[in-house]
Amino acid sequence: MDAQRGIGGFVVWDYVVFAGMLLISAAIGIYYALARGGQQTSKDFLMGGRSMTAVPVALSLTASFMSAVTILGTPAEVYRFGAIFIIFSITYFLVVVISAEVFLPVFYRLGITSTYEYLELRFNRFIRLCGTVLFIFQTILYTGIVIYAPALALNQVTGFDLWGAVVATGVVCTFYCTLGGLKAVVWTDVFQVGIIVAGFASVIIQASVTQGGINAILSDAYNGGRLNFWNFNPNPLQRHTFWTIILGGTFTWTSIYGVNQSQVQRYISCKSRFQAKLSLYINLVGLWIILICSVFCGFALYSRYHDCDPWTAKKVSEADQLLPYLVLDILQDYPGVPGLFVACVYSGTLSTVSSSINALAAVTVEDLIKPHFGSLSERSLSWVSQGMSVLYGALCIGMAALASLMGALLQAALSIFGMVGGPLLGLFSLGILVPFANSIGAFVGLLAGFIISLWVGIGAQLYPPLPERTLPLPLETYGCNSTYNATNLMTTTEMPFSTSAFQIHNTERTPLMDNWYSLSYLYFSTLGTLTTLFVGLLISLPTGGRKQDLDPRFLLTKKDFLSNFDIFKKKNHVLSHKSHPLEDGGTDNPAFSHIALNFTDQSSKDNGTRL
Repeated sequence: MDAQRGIGGFVVWDYVVFAGMLLISAAIGIYYALARGGQQTSKDFLMGGRSMTAVPVALSLTASFMSAVTILGTPAEVYRFGAIFIIFSITYFLVVVISAEVFLPVFYRLGITSTYEYLELRFNRFIRLCGTVLFIFQTILYTGIVIYAPALALNQVTGFDLWGAVVATGVVCTFYCTLGGLKAVVWTDVFQVGIIVAGFASVIIQASVTQGGINAILSDAYNGGRLNFWNFNPNPLQRHTFWTIILGGTFTWTSIYGVNQSQVQRYISCKSRFQAKLSLYINLVGLWIILICSVFCGFALYSRYHDCDPWTAKKVSEADQLLPYLVLDILQDYPGVPGLFVACVYSGTLSTVSSSINALAAVTVEDLIKPHFGSLSERSLSWVSQGMSVLYGALCIGMAALASLMGALLQAALSIFGMVGGPLLGLFSLGILVPFANSIGAFVGLLAGFIISLWVGIGAQLYPPLPERTLPLPLETYGCNSTYNATNLMTTTEMPFSTSAFQIHNTERTPLMDNWYSLSYLYFSTLGTLTTLFVGLLISLPTGGRKQDLDPRFLLTKKDFLSNFDIFKKKNHVLSHKSHPLEDGGTDNPAFSHIALNFTDQSSKDNGTRL
């Protein structure tokens, strides 16, 4: 509690606001458990009955992507390394286009519940199992970090009980995932996006008031060298440059948006392919808004603390705690508003964790249970899915305990996604883009990509890169009227970047460490993807990849891209009567049109020939 001198604490109203957010989230779960007869089938539970529309799904994609790690990590990132992070807005655009035009058409056409079903259709059951196991491992690990991060920051700033917070989050999340299924996940996410934006807005508005306007904040940032948007250094060892963010970032995030079950599951649950694509493009706007908000919060942090850095002055122990510290510093006179911010951070957690839990349940049921227990009825599968939700909720809470041993949270989370997501993205790209890839090539490629990613990723955790690679900007403490005398200009350039518990100190730096392990964390994913693709190609050719006959439905075809323009052809005369099912672009989905939309049998026979 010693961090509280000079800044406010939590009052009753803050707890009320926070508890209200948890209660509303839980209530949405109860509503979808009871509404319209509840979750009758596993498909209702895992896929929302395939009846979702674009806007809630878009908001839900945005929410689960903007975890508490992002909300706390990005402002601190901008505070320490400057605004080059905003280049991610270009990355997000590329990622959404790739996901919507390359991966979505294939997945939507096949009407799958688990993305790993595709791997069995395209390669074989064993590859599917590899994908599933990797995904489960990656998601549980990542979810642990996501639960632990905000609890830690909260605990530091407000004295909120650390493990109480972890368990409360985990329990509420598991509760509404288990009761309400995917619909509850999507609608709680919509509510949570609102809270996230409100939390950011309250910080930005109040900071502008305290610091004397937005221009004052920007000029402080400019004077501190924080407006470093353009850094075109092509060196792949530099942590964030234009190229690492565009190239590395695109691979890292495509492995989340394009092939990660928790995201794909949501846009496949849309009514029609048009709605699914629309949801991705609307979600892009949400990503941009939240990115701009969080970068601006980073400027506000710098503007407020440019001459007295609370981190160097030991007022906070971790960079992730800077934003909560700022909130209690500037919002202490407004009871309830710090609570809103905490609710904002927690909304980030809840939305990410809930989508992870739902996705893990879906993958387990579809990939591990259904193939082995074919006799289960839909009703009992629904029960099994709910049981799985509870189990994974508990596992993720356990994982959070492990996460407490890992240092710099944003980095760790992203490097896990990079290490596992990269090779998986490579595997799916082989399947969708390369007609002659076969299962032997796919397996060897996946293995090679995974080994290389793990080697670099673990090496980088053990031997963190030197400061000249990460380029932290100087932080000053000369303005602090505490025990420091004015001459003591402490700058944090001496602090090593990663504060991992597994670090190895004081070893000789070898060329391997300085070059290979210092690779920018954003390139872990790129490395894994390209290795998997390259090795997969090389091995598929001599092992008879050209001889296999493939159903073209499993590949991305020219027609997939051209069918985007069908909408414009039809739109003109269909807009008037909404009941007409053609306008949604459902016709582009001949194989499954009679499931997704209520076509007559006749038309699906006519369409079936177009394959």
